[in-house]
Amino acid sequence: MMSPYERLLLENKAWAKERVDADKDYFNRLADLQKPEFLWIGCSDSRVPANEITNTQPGEIFVHRNVANLVIHTDVNLLSVLEYAVVHLKVKHVIVCGHYGCGGIKAAMTNDDYRQVLNMWLRNIKDVYRLHRDELEAIPDEDSRVDRLVELNVKEQVLHLAKTSTIQRAWKEEQRPYLHGWVYGLKDGLINPVFDMAPNTYLDPLYEYNFK
Repeated sequence: MMSPYERLLLENKAWAKERVDADKDYFNRLADLQKPEFLWIGCSDSRVPANEITNTQPGEIFVHRNVANLVIHTDVNLLSVLEYAVVHLKVKHVIVCGHYGCGGIKAAMTNDDYRQVLNMWLRNIKDVYRLHRDELEAIPDEDSRVDRLVELNVKEQVLHLAKTSTIQRAWKEEQRPYLHGWVYGLKDGLINPVFDMAPNTYLDPLYEYNFK
């Protein structure tokens, strides 16, 4: 009986053969070229694969994923991806994409103990809730409240991006990238754009860097 991981390897061979049968140079082009226009910061949820839901091909989107699509100023992993995408790949757009019904968002709205590391991570979402407490607690339906926090969380993460020196320097020197906050619907497969920031959008001066 085939194990689950063996099935993945078998499916990989079938997928690769299908690509080569349709286009014999498919992998040669991919191996020699990576010029994506987009950096995608998405949720780790297995139901939200960037290429699938945008109908794009490998090489078109540079991807980073974590629980609840957070942009945290001490996350070296995220910041190294951002630096590489903006400075070296010269992406024109950075997208933060959450999704309705996000488990990370739901978990952060409880007082449950998820052990130390996950508690630390989810506290960033609790901070978003605190900022928007009045609006959220005025929503009587729990599912609607969760979905609104998903949207507000995406907006806050886009603002976090704008506060980085990586983004501000690229805005000043090259008038890019545009920042976008999107939310994907698991029930209908559609993306809802909820927030955008063009290059050099006004920021609280406290967060602005003076570049020499």
